[in-house]
Amino acid sequence: MALSVIIALQLLAIVPLALSVSITDIQGPAFLSPLFGQAVHNVTGVITAVTSDSGFYIQGNRTDDDRVSNGLLVFTESESILSSVSVGDLISLSGRVTEFKESSEPNDLLGTELEDPTNIVVLSSGNTVEPLVLGRDRSPPTDKLSALDVGPDGWLSVPNNVSLVDSVNATVQPDKFGIDFWSSLEGQLVTVPGPVAIDFQNSFGEFWVRGDWPVTGLNSRGGLTITELPDGLPDGNPEVVIIGDPIDDTTNPTTSVGMKFTDITGVVQSHPDIPSATIKPSEDACTITIGDYNVENMAPTSTNLPPVANHIANFLNLPDIMFLQEIQDNDGEVDDGVVDANVTLTTLTDAIASASSSGFQYSFFDIDPVNDQDGGAGGGNIRQAHLFRSEKLKLVPGSPVGGSLNATQPIIRDGKVTLSLNPGRIDPTNSSWDDSRKPLATAWETLNRERFFTVNLHLVAKTGDTAESVQGNARPPVNTDVAKRTSQVEIVAAFVKQLLELDPGASIIVGGDCNEFVQTRSVFAAFDDILTELDVNSNVPPLERYTYVFQQNSQQLDHLFVSSAIAARGTEIQHIHVNNWGPSLATRASDHDPSVAQVKVC
Repeated sequence: MALSVIIALQLLAIVPLALSVSITDIQGPAFLSPLFGQAVHNVTGVITAVTSDSGFYIQGNRTDDDRVSNGLLVFTESESILSSVSVGDLISLSGRVTEFKESSEPNDLLGTELEDPTNIVVLSSGNTVEPLVLGRDRSPPTDKLSALDVGPDGWLSVPNNVSLVDSVNATVQPDKFGIDFWSSLEGQLVTVPGPVAIDFQNSFGEFWVRGDWPVTGLNSRGGLTITELPDGLPDGNPEVVIIGDPIDDTTNPTTSVGMKFTDITGVVQSHPDIPSATIKPSEDACTITIGDYNVENMAPTSTNLPPVANHIANFLNLPDIMFLQEIQDNDGEVDDGVVDANVTLTTLTDAIASASSSGFQYSFFDIDPVNDQDGGAGGGNIRQAHLFRSEKLKLVPGSPVGGSLNATQPIIRDGKVTLSLNPGRIDPTNSSWDDSRKPLATAWETLNRERFFTVNLHLVAKTGDTAESVQGNARPPVNTDVAKRTSQVEIVAAFVKQLLELDPGASIIVGGDCNEFVQTRSVFAAFDDILTELDVNSNVPPLERYTYVFQQNSQQLDHLFVSSAIAARGTEIQHIHVNNWGPSLATRASDHDPSVAQVKVC
């Protein structure tokens, strides 16, 4: 099983005189080889692995310098060479030192290899190499990813992509930084004791694991959550390694968060049950339960519609209001100009009624977008929508419903604060919302005539990011459209401030799929002093603040924020891991987990 930092286009090299060197001379203490481009000979090492398509690995004597690896990939596609050597052979050979990438991705890191091997001599066979046991012989650092992640938010700082690991080519510091640690082991034979999967498999069948060594951010499921370090910077959880394709041409097991292995192929733990929310709707008119769920491209015929309906009915306990994101139009991803989603929402509410023991039927509303102007899959016209209990809540009367491009504003009518359009969109023609969902703002009224306001968000997506591929070349990692999300938050914050200027005690709930971590503090800075995140206000343990799992991190992209009036009355929130605690990627109804909260709005 190959363990490596994902590294990958070969660089052109000038080949001067040949040198007789060791593997550690070739690797050196920096990210790139000090002998790059040079021809070397009489390199000796024991073969630790032979691949079917890229060559074989050799390992030489170790040094006392932990910065320097004693392993090396010898790249060859020659069948005659590959058939003439075996694991355990002590060989000597010549070749040319190069730096390579496995793909054309600019964020992939370069790795050192010996190319065009010649003069291969098998000196002896049947030799053994003792693997370095991680957690016993050496353990990865647990806090920071790279010395190049400078800025007030560490690896999530803005601007991104200020420097490149390979361009700087610093001497590695494996005791301090995760990327440096894994670079210092490049090509070495290692053992990962007690591996635990912390993600589902990616499209290549690879998956991330932590081993039996110290970790931070360990949540109750066994994954690693993005948390805050003592110095206030976000913890990128560098103490993990990706398991690549097996080099013996077998297949990796199907994984999910928290799955344990005795070795890379032996599963020894089944999956615990997923608990439903303990928060339930209250008969008190002032106590409102809120569900929040990105339902991932839901059309009337979507296969995920029945399981999502079951989640809302039986895991979220039928909240008073559902914040939904990614509701598609009535014919889904058929790009024919249809934008209405009444069939989608009717099909969903009917399915919820069928799934619930009470047969409860939600009311719903949304605002149709302009065709193909709000991002997402072509023709799908995703938008935010609300389901709600009409016997408990109603929209504040007196204002017309807004259209796709009509901006609603906080106003005073009959001595009370309301919205000029209800529901309405916030500043929908602002360029910050181009190819993105416009916020859905609503003024609500309880049975005892108390008013509160909601803003349902779905900020611009992180499509194409490397911010979640945290162990890459660009430092800090590229966070696509982070400036746009920052501007979107500022627009919403300005709207909230308008409400608070009219009524400083207004009850306001803002949230949805924000497509950003709160640890990227620069994005959410405009909410400071006007809104409080519900997880913080409800004292949710930081390790359990996650709604999304990707690569090495359990992370929170979905957030609910409340005004000070609501925060002062006490709040609750639970994240219900119906999807990211699933037994496999295929069983998930969405890539997001839903949340359910309870607040007092009077």
